[in-house]
Amino acid sequence: MSVEGYARPPARWRLGIGAAVVVVLLALAVTVGIGILRGVGAPTESVTVDEPAPISTPAVYVHVFGAVAQPGLYVLREGARVVDAIAAAGGLRDDADPSAVNLARPVGDGEQLHVPVLGESPPTPVSGEGSPGDGSTGDGRVNLNSATEADLDTLPRIGPAMAQRIIQWRDANGRFTSVEDLLAVPGIGDKMLETLRALVTV
Repeated sequence: MSVEGYARPPARWRLGIGAAVVVVLLALAVTVGIGILRGVGAPTESVTVDEPAPISTPAVYVHVFGAVAQPGLYVLREGARVVDAIAAAGGLRDDADPSAVNLARPVGDGEQLHVPVLGESPPTPVSGEGSPGDGSTGDGRVNLNSATEADLDTLPRIGPAMAQRIIQWRDANGRFTSVEDLLAVPGIGDKMLETLRALVTV
C-alpha cells in the first residue's frame, strides 16, 4: 500500500545509513573494551604495614678480669652465664684455672667475675658495699653477695653448715637480688628470714 506524496529512499542510501550505524556501534564497543583493559592493567595501590620495632633484650654489665684474654667491662644479655662472660672476654688464657669458676652459673648485673690462674685462690667478690673482701657493710649488716662463711656464721641461727649452704646457693645461682632470696636456700624458712631481715643486705 502506498501513501500519496511519500517517496521511498533509494536502496543505496538505506545501505549507507545501516553501515554508518554499524561503524558507530563498533567504535563504542572498542572504546568500552579499551577502558576495561586499562582498568585491569592499572597498578593497584599497595599498603605497607610497618614492622613492629624489635624488643630490646635486658642487659647485664659484668666486669671480667684475671686469667682471660681481654679483661674488661662487658654487656651481656639477661640470663647469661659465666661461660658467656668469659667468651666475651676472649676466652681463658693458657694459665687459667677453669675448675676454679662455675661456668654454668648465671651472672648478675654489676658483678665482678675473677678467673684465677692455676694455683691461685679466687678473691672474695667485690659487692660495691663495704671494703673489698669484707662481707660487712658500713651499717653493720652482712652483705649476702660478698660474705664469707665466717661473716655469715656471726648471724643468729646461722652455723657453719647453713653458712656453707648460702655460699653454695650463691655460687650456683648468682648474686642475691633481694633478702627474700634466702628462702631458696635449703633450711631457711619464713621465721629465720624474719630474724635475719634486719641483719643482712644485698
